[in-house]
Amino acid sequence: MRQAGTEDLLRELAPRVLGAVVRRYGHFDTAEDAVQEALLAAARSWPDGGWPDDPAAWLITVASRRLTDLLRAEQSRRRREDAAARREPPAHSLAPDSARSPADSDDTLILLFMCCHPALTPASQIALTLRAVGGLSTPEIARAFLVPEQTMTRRITRAKQRIKASGIPFAAPPPAERAERLGAVLHALYLIFNEGYATTSGPVLQRAELSAEAIRLTRIVHRLLPGDGEVAGLLALMLLTDARRPARTGPDGALVPMAEQDRTLWDAGHIAEGLALLSRTLPRGAPGPYQLQAAIAAVHDEAPDAASTDWPQITALYEVLLRIAGNPVVALNHAVAVAMSRGPRAGLELLAAIESDGRMAGDHRPHAVRAHLLEMAGDHAAARAAYLTAAERTTSLPQQRYLHARAARLLAGPS
Repeated sequence: MRQAGTEDLLRELAPRVLGAVVRRYGHFDTAEDAVQEALLAAARSWPDGGWPDDPAAWLITVASRRLTDLLRAEQSRRRREDAAARREPPAHSLAPDSARSPADSDDTLILLFMCCHPALTPASQIALTLRAVGGLSTPEIARAFLVPEQTMTRRITRAKQRIKASGIPFAAPPPAERAERLGAVLHALYLIFNEGYATTSGPVLQRAELSAEAIRLTRIVHRLLPGDGEVAGLLALMLLTDARRPARTGPDGALVPMAEQDRTLWDAGHIAEGLALLSRTLPRGAPGPYQLQAAIAAVHDEAPDAASTDWPQITALYEVLLRIAGNPVVALNHAVAVAMSRGPRAGLELLAAIESDGRMAGDHRPHAVRAHLLEMAGDHAAARAAYLTAAERTTSLPQQRYLHARAARLLAGPS
């Protein structure tokens, strides 16, 4: 089997295998290490020797045996009784049918809930989700978020230790906690997607593999909870946004703003799937924040060109979003929509309040928006100064280059 095909299969099976092992034996932190070793063993042997008849059962068998070894070693070191460490995994637990248990899908969802437990910080939730559910290695996660591998190792280790110390059972959260925990799961996936689609720092504008992983994981949640409107809304939002990715950069990697993008490059399949999700979800009742953001993305994607964008509709959708889930970023996007539908001065009036919000201190985006609106209003000197201020504050090199180019164009005057 080809190496790429094996890697894809292992990434798909990783959460199922980890969920099955943790459900049977507990010890989340040690089980995660055992599963990683099983995945490495498969990655070494399967490409040349071929896939086993039941890959999931093979992985569960190897991981369970490795877990037994690890627990026995821990028992020996700590000299304490641990019945689970003294027994071999029951034969029926290792049979191929066990890998096809109806509980597998529940295991994956429970694993997501565990990785996004409120006791963990958002950064730890993201790292643990990518590691345990996404199947990414620690070096891959560290590279994705531009931190040293040692830093990410410590972050993941602390998260696993926190789960172990808390005594969190491997079970679905009680109904009273489920909404909150699901919200944490969706927020973690949302942040993973955003970091992939618009990387906050470093030499590249986007990391396609990270946004693709967020979409893959959100598809899993949607399959497990097909009736949840916000899960469907988040998946639709990701698809409708990621559809524009092929047109967001030029041949040299430079940022191309949406108004200047070649829309024939947008992914029609993603757009169709996202619109279909929305059409099934929105009629069910009052939309949540992810559904509203997806609806805004849909308005953009349905416009044949920038001039045809229905900015009044986008403005109205942002106003609803502000009422139910307002934050400075939503307010900033609302100001842009107002400027596009009612004129730049109207947007600039709203921008003043956003810039005074302490949560946006040091953020380059209000200055970039101010620059754009001032340029629309014809105040090129002030716009150029705002572009340069924004460029100083962003840590994304493509964003810096784009903002400097806009400022230089204004200095040169009309061509």
